[in-house]
Amino acid sequence: MARIVTTGKGRRWVQGGHPWIYADDLAQAEAQPGELAPIFGPNEEPLGWGLYSSASRIAVRLVSRRAEQPNRAFWLELVQRAIATRDMLGLLEPNGTCRLISGDSEHLPGLVVDRYADVLVVQSGCQGSDRLRDFLIELVCEVLPFEPRAILDRSDSGVRRLEQLEPRVEWVRGEIDGLLRVEEPDELVYEVDLVNGHKTGHYLDQRDNRAIAGSYATIMPGSEGRVLDAFCYDGLFGIQAARRGAEQVLCLDQSAACEERVLRNAELNGVSDRITFAKANAMHDLRRRASEDEKYDLVVVDPPAFARNRKEVQGAERGYRELNVRAMHLVETGGHLVTASCSFAIGRETFQRILAESARDAQRDAYLLHLAGAAHDHPISLALPESNYLKCAFLRVV
Repeated sequence: MARIVTTGKGRRWVQGGHPWIYADDLAQAEAQPGELAPIFGPNEEPLGWGLYSSASRIAVRLVSRRAEQPNRAFWLELVQRAIATRDMLGLLEPNGTCRLISGDSEHLPGLVVDRYADVLVVQSGCQGSDRLRDFLIELVCEVLPFEPRAILDRSDSGVRRLEQLEPRVEWVRGEIDGLLRVEEPDELVYEVDLVNGHKTGHYLDQRDNRAIAGSYATIMPGSEGRVLDAFCYDGLFGIQAARRGAEQVLCLDQSAACEERVLRNAELNGVSDRITFAKANAMHDLRRRASEDEKYDLVVVDPPAFARNRKEVQGAERGYRELNVRAMHLVETGGHLVTASCSFAIGRETFQRILAESARDAQRDAYLLHLAGAAHDHPISLALPESNYLKCAFLRVV
């Protein structure tokens, strides 16, 4: 039978509340890759049950702190709780989107399930979630108030390499061709490329922040509503601004594939006449535009993660600082900057310090109006700081 024993340090870590146990904190591990195993302290005291990884530095991901082995009813309750929360948030509308299952923060380690209308996209990030994938999909389908038309496994993220798992993209049930059209509760419409798009096809964590940012485009008296959306991907920050009255929206991204997607989404929302796209390296292009004294009422910068781990923090800080200096140079006096970081290794206090340093270097005064995180269907577990990864700052710049 599988069995895991921690060191004294490992026991203290578990009793402190964190759901991960690192390989260095194991005294003994008798378990197969991805197996659910009982966990004991160095004095044989039961600490709970967790999913074992034979490859990752995160050797055990706890699912329960009870001595009893989790059974089907246990897993079903976790899935029911997660989906009931989305229902309570009003996120189960037929044509809408949401994150149904948010992995470790909901005691379902490594497993993400995103919903795009009646299609589910599953992403497995550890050996344990790979082993439980089909079983957990069965439970999700049992609990959902509708039958999914198709289920896609998009387990192709780089984190799988840390678990010695190969990337995997396959249709588990059904299949759809081409793009899928979805609609948010505020009537924002867009198309998603589930197979080839980023992450599970889209950045669902920024949904609420995009809606808020759009309202800042025309908030200044006499504003023309000029907006710059950098690292735009599908252009939804800019499109939300146009839907709320912005007259001129420029979307920047270095990927040529984004242009068709941005312009198509603009057409779906009736704002094609106010949206333009430019293929450019945003870091370089912002510097050029600042040197030409361009100004915008709203600037949005939503870059990819600059720090994947703590070793990259120093370089990431320099990158975020320089990016935001360039962005602040482009903001009209009294205008607004919406700037984000999805690097967990850059904490909220650090990010706020970086923005203060950027304002100093840009010789601008910046006022923090709001510091937001991910949408509510990406829950933050207080026991798992790593789940609090997204920072989205709303600034007034003078």
